[in-house]
Amino acid sequence: MSSRTEETLSYEQARDELIEVVRRLEAGGTSLEESLALWERGEELARVCRRWLEGARARLDAALAEGEEAEEGEEGDAEGE
Repeated sequence: MSSRTEETLSYEQARDELIEVVRRLEAGGTSLEESLALWERGEELARVCRRWLEGARARLDAALAEGEEAEEGEEGDAEGE
């Protein structure tokens, strides 16, 4: 998959396509070549989803850290009064 495709797929789009790939693989009835192509596409889509989730985790961690710093600052201000 090109990086351009990775950049344009939202998490939801990649997840939905991955679900469809898995469904087709589980249903069977595809040639070996098609199954391999589906597997490779599924791996690419899983990578896209993982990147989105890692980015979301980083944003959450940063927001939580900011919240903790703000709370510590407020506690320090209250103690100084």
